[in-house]
Amino acid sequence: MTKTVFIDGAAGTTGLEIADRLTGRAEFELILLDDARRKDDAARAQALNAADFVILCLPDDAAKAAVGMIRNDTTRVIDASSAHRVAPGWTYGFPEVVGRDTVAAARFVSNPGCYPTGFIALVAPLVKAGLLPADWPYVCHAVSGYSGGGKALIGRFEEDGDIAFRAYGLALGHKHVPEMTAHVGLTHAPIFAPAVVPAHRGMLVEVPLHLSMMPKTGDPAALRAALAEFYAGSEIVTVVDDQPDELLLRASMAPVDTLTLRVLGAADGSQARMVAMLDNLGKGASGAAVQNLNLMAGLSETAGLRL
Repeated sequence: MTKTVFIDGAAGTTGLEIADRLTGRAEFELILLDDARRKDDAARAQALNAADFVILCLPDDAAKAAVGMIRNDTTRVIDASSAHRVAPGWTYGFPEVVGRDTVAAARFVSNPGCYPTGFIALVAPLVKAGLLPADWPYVCHAVSGYSGGGKALIGRFEEDGDIAFRAYGLALGHKHVPEMTAHVGLTHAPIFAPAVVPAHRGMLVEVPLHLSMMPKTGDPAALRAALAEFYAGSEIVTVVDDQPDELLLRASMAPVDTLTLRVLGAADGSQARMVAMLDNLGKGASGAAVQNLNLMAGLSETAGLRL
């Protein structure tokens, strides 16, 4: 049976990429509003309440307002904003970490942030397994393509060809930190150091570790093996067993919905650099939303994804 889907905020980058992944799929029918009606609250409310599934691609406050416009008890929601990622009553939409059945059964699902996807994918399984401590002061370095910053940042990078590197969140307290802390189960909020590079898409998230100073911690090989076991069988998350001299983000990166994890270790096992590579618009946003939608609709989680 065909399910109806309304993407609120369909004209933005995330909404456009979600719609592209759903185009041509007989399982779903998109409820579409023209440019005038998508800014009309009455038309939006009608669409929000008529849809089997709603995907919110809105700023946080607008996403909260949209949820408040749903007056029935049947419409199921995927929120791609950060408004509900640690909110009571919402399921965190990272199926590999919280469980596919949990996402499939949920009515309200909050899509993970792009940077937290890499951090949580690396750290959460190892904390759960007791191979990394929950009370360690972790640091997360990350770089992303500029598309994750929305229309304003996209315009800034594309109009000013002289930007080579943009560090931000320098005052700390970035909005991603609460979900990184909560969904790993950390005692201390990690220091999060994000940056943007002149590429449209792509992301590298790194967690460096002083293993020799950390109590009850596995060596790099043990950490890698534990991640490989945790994600065994996943068509989306892959743990790579290699030690490259370099890792590259290319400006020509094609859209992809996979996530690649590495644990790179010093020869003596005293230090490690855990690295996640993904498309910030794929598994970091639109691809994750479609994966969650598939599960909630009782379909294969990889249907329509770019693997």
